[in-house]
Amino acid sequence: MEQETLQQTERPVFKYEPPKDEKMGFPAQYYAGFWIRFMAYLVDLLVTTAVSGILISPIFRLADWNMDRSFFAIYGALLTLVFLAYFIVMTKFWGQTLGKMIFGIRVVSLKNEKLTWPNVLFREGALRFVTSVVWGLYLVCAFTPKKQGIADLLEGTAVVHEGYLKLDKDWN
Repeated sequence: MEQETLQQTERPVFKYEPPKDEKMGFPAQYYAGFWIRFMAYLVDLLVTTAVSGILISPIFRLADWNMDRSFFAIYGALLTLVFLAYFIVMTKFWGQTLGKMIFGIRVVSLKNEKLTWPNVLFREGALRFVTSVVWGLYLVCAFTPKKQGIADLLEGTAVVHEGYLKLDKDWN
């Protein structure tokens, strides 16, 4: 009898709606800050170093070729190619690198539904190369309202916490 009473009564259902400022895109807490992005980048550096050490270094050691790390040497150019290819492929197909996966953050487009090849090639290819040469440019994301780096600002992207995106999908 108690079950019948519970089934007949309607309970109010509340929908979660985070505060959203239209000019910001997402609520402020969604954006991933400098330190979490930096830690994810350190993990990605470990991954790219390991991949290069497994794929490229043994070939150069066995052939007894010069392992000059400068960009204009073959070895250095291959290391750079692996570094950039890792970021481009991971970001295009999964929206995040292994470092970002570990820390629960992802790259999203503020303009489109999905990241496009031109977005990813420019953001993760050209601008990743520039910011890896000029390290100080990484600090920009610590001081912008949406926690965007130079690449994010130029490409209309942002790095956000994945948990908040999942929360929005669960409540909608």
